[in-house]
Amino acid sequence: MPTNFTVVPVEDAKDSSNNAGAAVSLDKIFHEEDNEDNLQGDDNQRESSPFISSDNDGETYYEGKNMALFEEEMDSNPMVSSLLSKLANYTNLTQGVREHEEAENEDGVRRVTVVVSQMGTFIGVYLPCMQNILGVILFLRLTWIVGTAGILGSFAIVFMCCICTLLTAISMSAIATNGVVPAGGSYYMISRSLGPEFGGAVGLCFYLGTTFAGSMYILGTIEILLTYIVPTATVFKEGEDAARLNNMRVYGTCCLVLMALVVFVGVKYVNKLALVFLSCVILSIMATYAGVIKTLIEPPEFSVCLLGNRSLKNEKFETCTKTELWPLFCDSEYPNATCDEYFILNNLTELQAIPGLLSGVIKDNVWGNYGPTGMLIEKQTQPSVPVQETSNDISKHYVFNDITTYFTLLVGIYFPSVTGIMAGSNRSGDLRDAQKSIPIGTIMAILTTSFIYISCVVLFGACIEGVVLRDKFGYSVKKNPVIGILAWPSPWVIVIGSFFSCCGAGLQSLTGAPRLLQAIARDGIIPFLQVFGHGKANGEPTWALLLTVGICEIGILIASLDAVAPILSMFFLMCYLFVNLACAVQTLLRTPNWRPRFKFYHWTLSFLGMSLCLSLMFISSWYYALVAMVIAGCIYKYIEYRGAVKEWGDGIRGLSLNAARYALIRLEEAPLHTKNWRPQLLVLCKLDTDMMVKHPRLLSFTTQLKAGKGLTIVCSVLEGTYMTRGNQAKLGERNLKAAMAAERTKGFSHVVVTSNLRDGFSLLIQSAGLGGMKHNAVLMAWPVGWKQARDSSARRNFIETVKETTAAHQALLVAKNIDHFPSNQERLKQGTIDVWWIVHDGGLLMLLPFLLSQHKVWRKCKMRIFTVAQMDDNSIQMKKDLQMFLYHLRLDAVVEVVEMHESDISAFTYEKTLVMEQRSQMLKQMQLSRTEREREIQSITDVSRGSIKRKTPSGVGAPPLNTLCIPEDEAQLIHDRNTASHTTMTDKAAGATPDRVHMTWTKDKLVNERNRQRESMAVKDLFNMKPEWEHLNQSNVRRMHTAVKLNEAVVKKSQNSQLVLLNMPGPPKNMKGDENYMEFLEVLMEGLDRVLLVRGGGREVITIYS
Repeated sequence: MPTNFTVVPVEDAKDSSNNAGAAVSLDKIFHEEDNEDNLQGDDNQRESSPFISSDNDGETYYEGKNMALFEEEMDSNPMVSSLLSKLANYTNLTQGVREHEEAENEDGVRRVTVVVSQMGTFIGVYLPCMQNILGVILFLRLTWIVGTAGILGSFAIVFMCCICTLLTAISMSAIATNGVVPAGGSYYMISRSLGPEFGGAVGLCFYLGTTFAGSMYILGTIEILLTYIVPTATVFKEGEDAARLNNMRVYGTCCLVLMALVVFVGVKYVNKLALVFLSCVILSIMATYAGVIKTLIEPPEFSVCLLGNRSLKNEKFETCTKTELWPLFCDSEYPNATCDEYFILNNLTELQAIPGLLSGVIKDNVWGNYGPTGMLIEKQTQPSVPVQETSNDISKHYVFNDITTYFTLLVGIYFPSVTGIMAGSNRSGDLRDAQKSIPIGTIMAILTTSFIYISCVVLFGACIEGVVLRDKFGYSVKKNPVIGILAWPSPWVIVIGSFFSCCGAGLQSLTGAPRLLQAIARDGIIPFLQVFGHGKANGEPTWALLLTVGICEIGILIASLDAVAPILSMFFLMCYLFVNLACAVQTLLRTPNWRPRFKFYHWTLSFLGMSLCLSLMFISSWYYALVAMVIAGCIYKYIEYRGAVKEWGDGIRGLSLNAARYALIRLEEAPLHTKNWRPQLLVLCKLDTDMMVKHPRLLSFTTQLKAGKGLTIVCSVLEGTYMTRGNQAKLGERNLKAAMAAERTKGFSHVVVTSNLRDGFSLLIQSAGLGGMKHNAVLMAWPVGWKQARDSSARRNFIETVKETTAAHQALLVAKNIDHFPSNQERLKQGTIDVWWIVHDGGLLMLLPFLLSQHKVWRKCKMRIFTVAQMDDNSIQMKKDLQMFLYHLRLDAVVEVVEMHESDISAFTYEKTLVMEQRSQMLKQMQLSRTEREREIQSITDVSRGSIKRKTPSGVGAPPLNTLCIPEDEAQLIHDRNTASHTTMTDKAAGATPDRVHMTWTKDKLVNERNRQRESMAVKDLFNMKPEWEHLNQSNVRRMHTAVKLNEAVVKKSQNSQLVLLNMPGPPKNMKGDENYMEFLEVLMEGLDRVLLVRGGGREVITIYS
């Protein structure tokens, strides 16, 4: 019957309440209808569901009733409307600081965080990237780089670095637009794309880079403070270079502590000052461009004084005259004083420091001018009279190089000025449309800053005198920053602007680095970082801030901006390298989840960016690059071995899948050569009732045999159906994995559920493995209690397993007394591994002891090989041949030939055979009576079913057919013989249906059958059926004789050995001898502790050839 629904639009709270009431009324109606249906129909109860709820939740009930077809799946599969509602309300806070800005008001009540309006591309991405990219290197080092490397060299440096960041930004845009990027920025992108190992390694490298960036900005701040703002505020005076470094250390440490306190008190103040810092940067750049334009009209009045062609520090004199400089170069003020030779022979020249754009100075600054430490800065085109040497006291009045300069050093110093491209992706949660804003904002910021840097390189080279450009600290222009004397209206614009810019950048580094470390720690992939995931009550990463301050202090103690810059260049370059790698891997794998909205990317661009990053690492500093890579490698291996197991759907896992698929396809192209043969084991493990591994030593022996090499598949079989025992199978598989981990068995585990164990073993032997990675040997434990078992299933299963492995050309290893085998922790100090080589079946008997001896448990055991000689064999020649064979096989073993002379069959053998055949006859008789009962039950069932089929059901309400009760064991017999009836057994638990019939025995028939069995047993007394010795099966007697004689020889020689390996005889080809096969094997192994029966797979597994 169709159900009519009325949809009421919801507009306000009042309407919502009315609708809820309407839903309640509908709920009551439906409940009444259900009750009526239940009264009229059967007694089945209505299934409960969270979407069909009580009167209190009418809306949910109304919705669930509309989707009743899917109500059972609602717990695991939510409705689309619910899913979309959750996605629409999703909020994502960045690694920034707004989530920590909760405070308490005057009443002590916690104030709720105010949600800030979403930002667009300009405010949210473009300006933060600009602020992070432009900074200390532009104001303090770019002019020096241009003067040292020349315009062409500087252009090459800037172009390489900018192209590197542009390519990285393209890759980053693709990753960032392939989903939401939560807190952690680049760390999150790399870890979710390349996995926890790469993510943790590169995340820590990025953290170290950000931390050392804080050191660099603080050193820049102190350099500006002590060089340009308050040069007199120095603590150390004597020794200019050493004093400068010590002053940097003292003031840098104080500045670091002050900034750390600001960050600790509240990072919201840093955010509020961010706009001020950005304004300082923009104002300084505008002042620089204004100064360049002013040089066209009127060049600045700054001049530089040259003595000969050498640049002088003009902080101690006002005018460039010899009278003014006389006290500096002569020992007294009098005309007859002794003066410096170079001062006497050369004239003074005063040059304009900023000749201007139209002066043509650009021609002098095209090429570089590198030099060692202490080299005086000279103008090459200026005439001078050379002298032999200059004293140290005099040379301090000249401007000279404080470090040795070369191209690769300048690359390392410059690269930090192009970092900061991750600022937009770190704020993805604050953006109105992150997938549109991040690519546009980041790439536009890189293009803008690249234009600024390249234009500055050209303009600096075209406007400023070369000797002034090479003056790093501006000593030749009265200790003004070189970019400052170019700026308009005053150098103080650059000084103040760069000072606040460095302060802001340092504060942001001290704010971002602890949160990055906190994000890594909270991921739980690096155990020793767990403590840094905690912080104050509001989430502030206090411990991470302390560690950051400590690492930052290391950079400050270096006390040189030029030495710190290459360090952080390494870490940033490594981070950018892996961003490019992540994009390239994801693109090449073409995983279904790789659907970035940013389409202008290609894997070749990512590989080019990756190559450029790697090249720049070694160009700037090869030893720093090696150190950074070693640090990242150590972190990678640590996470791999000790870190938490995370599954993030990363690209490396996809790469592994592709590589595995390719390798598997290649393995199937050609058959495996004997030289590459190794036992690929299928281990048949037994689980107890608690789904725990019954024989863990079987896994230990697997580990000792494999030593982590090759394929190992550990399997178990449960009897039943997967619908009823699926949870037990999963529990068993988890326990198998735990046991494998405990025994250090590397491989795969699997638990299958089949109707009987026999089918399960057959299924595993046929289908375990994949492609070329299939097992070639089966390892199992000897069924110890097969004699005591009530039925013969254990014996039959074992024999069928032996037959199937033989048919599949697979080797079989059967371990007797597996619980007595040594564990992985034991070390056998002495003893032997004895091999009894009766027949040759591929050489597996030779190979197994060698593989065992590679493991530390068996390493000190010697190998002995016994072979059996018959009457007509030459024992001496056999021994020589076997020794030569082992020599060619490169195996060290003691060879011994055991002669077994033909003898009469002993009475003991006859007695053994007699007992064996009596037991077999008894088992056959018991099985026959059981089979007759099954046959009788089946015939009654068939007759009854036939009569039912001929009847026509009278209707749904007709009473069910008369049923009687079957004994439980008889019903189980039918169930075993008819495996298709599993669904019937399931239906029995759920309740009877009209189509279901229970066929059983009547009471009279059951009594008659029991009486008949008693009479049969009375007539046929099994123990009075002893055949005489002469009536015994002679084949069985001969087999028993062989087993007894061989066992005597083995026990005599190998009773005290640590392990005995025996050729396993094959089962009889006819079914009649199956029941005696196990007896022969028992006799063969009698009196031995650890035995490994080995049956080859029919192919050679060992060769004498290289």
